[in-house]
Amino acid sequence: MPLPAITAEQAQALYGQDDAAHAFDHVLRVTRLAVHIAAAEGADVHVVRTAGLLHDCARNEPDHHLAGARQARALLAAEPQSFVDAVAHCIEAHRFSVAPHPQTLEARCLCDADRLDAIGAIGVARAFAFAGRQRSHLWSAPLATLRPEIGADVAAYRRQFGGAPAYTPGHEFICKLEGLAAELYTATAQAIAAERARFMAEFFARLDAEALGEV
Repeated sequence: MPLPAITAEQAQALYGQDDAAHAFDHVLRVTRLAVHIAAAEGADVHVVRTAGLLHDCARNEPDHHLAGARQARALLAAEPQSFVDAVAHCIEAHRFSVAPHPQTLEARCLCDADRLDAIGAIGVARAFAFAGRQRSHLWSAPLATLRPEIGADVAAYRRQFGGAPAYTPGHEFICKLEGLAAELYTATAQAIAAERARFMAEFFARLDAEALGEV
């Protein structure tokens, strides 16, 4: 294994004080997941680890995936060009439903890891952390009531109402979280997602039941 192009400590210095859902612990979780997936899938772990540590380094800039790729190129200028290109592509292609889409196995590993961090217990915790930041309600109605309100175009609903006080974690579950597992690229990530998705669905069903006083 080559020496790290950047350490976790060096990477952390690039990050400011972000919200709880995107703080540096998110970066570390994604990096660990990405490395695990890369090792299982036969991808270049050195590329994936470096990209994981840097993937949100421009989080607060417009089009942070593109800005982060540019910043990574500058930070890694002393590394071989092929390595820099590979890391930059991973970073520019890591976002949910935003082009460019991952064209390499390494980029797919990072993209999958970033999506996995929005599924399962961590996904639930991040949804509620975001709701707290937006001063949203924790719950407003059961999922069965929210689904017809949201409609079939969940992405359009999220673009219009996501972040509003009335947009609860239940809305986020329907609009984004429950669909993430179906959009993963690698078999390794899909296997991890299956259990996480099951837990998350059970949690929101239990939340409905408790909110309605049924349990």
